[in-house]
This record gives sequence, C-alpha cells and structure tokens, in this order.
Amino acid sequence: MTRDFTSTEELFDVLDRAGRQTGERKSRKLVHQDGDWHRAFHCWVIVSTCEYEPGVIIQRRGPMKDTWPERLDVSVGGHFAAGEALTDVVREMDEEIGQVAPIIELRPLGTRISIGGHRDGVLDNEFQDVYFWQTTLPFDAFTPNPDEVASIELITIRDLVSLITGTSAQAQTRVRMPDGTTRHGQISASDFIPSPDHYVRRAAIALDLAIQGYPHPVI
Repeated sequence: MTRDFTSTEELFDVLDRAGRQTGERKSRKLVHQDGDWHRAFHCWVIVSTCEYEPGVIIQRRGPMKDTWPERLDVSVGGHFAAGEALTDVVREMDEEIGQVAPIIELRPLGTRISIGGHRDGVLDNEFQDVYFWQTTLPFDAFTPNPDEVASIELITIRDLVSLITGTSAQAQTRVRMPDGTTRHGQISASDFIPSPDHYVRRAAIALDLAIQGYPHPVI
C-alpha cells in the first residue's frame, strides 16, 4: 500500500534492500533521517574538446548540501523523485551544470550501492544508476547553478587516474564559477567524498577505458 507523507519537499520512492519498490513514498528529509533506501542518478561528463586530451567534469558540492557539502563529486548527481524514470531525472543535469545529455548518448556504467551520510541525523542509502556522457561541447558551455553547485572543475582523465590511484599527490584543474569566470585550480584526492568502495577510482578507470574504445566499461 502506498503511504504518502505530507510535505513541501519532493517525495521519494522507498526501496527495499534489494532495490525493489516497496510502494511507500516519503519526503526527502524523512528518507535521509530514517536511512531508507532510494534511487539516485549519477552522470560523469567527458569533455572531448580539451586542448590536449579528454577531460572529465567534477563538481564541488554547494555549502548548503545536507550530505558532504563543499566536497568534490561526480559531474551530476541527483535523486529520482517518486514515479520518475531516466527521461525525467536527466533534468538534474540542467539544474546543476546547465546542459542536458540526449538520452541516446548516455552510456550506462552500472548501479552502485552507496551506504552513508555525513551530517548528524543524515543517513543516505542509495541505489545509484551511473552513466557517462561523452560530448563535443566545450567546457565553457557548462555553467554551475549556485543553488546546487559551488563550482565545476575540468581535469584530464589521465590526471584523475593518476591522482585517485596515488601516483600523483595533486592535480591541476580548470575551475568554472557560477558567474561564468574561470581560473586555474589544484586538487588532491582528499577533496573528494570518501567512499569505502573506492567509487571515484573505479569511475576514473572506467572512463579511461571508455575513451580508449573499450566497449563495456563498468564501475
């Protein structure tokens, strides 16, 4: 039986431990408070028009986020609202970075099971549908939404792999702010959201395989 919680917040479909619909719907706040399983969307954006080699966009989460504020994260990440499908949730791309990938250009990398949270009272348990989009749009075509994202940064996939595998201690990035200004940046592996499953490392390797032409990259 469906149980709707009255709230001004968006509602999420509650899943069981196997990722199946339970028929229950709850507000975002209660889902994160109670540690309910729910569905999320991730997309790693590969920019193919870098000066030297392909790069990947990473976002710095906004300071208002209820989980991992101001940490580096996947290019785009968001939740499926209750009843939504992939064709609906891609709106997160426009809301966060100002561009939306055509559905036919999204390539799946698998589903990640993420257990965790950050701030007191938040337990964020997600089944994350992970995709990547390789685009010919230039980095300057993307603009971070200040209501969602503090900035976006472009790093070559080669440098990301070196950074996240420990070969390099730091990496250079190109930073784009919500006002459209750009500057050079420098990041370390500790700037990313930590994860026991080494998510960013797995994603970086999968993206590296993808740009080399491997047909079945997975996280």
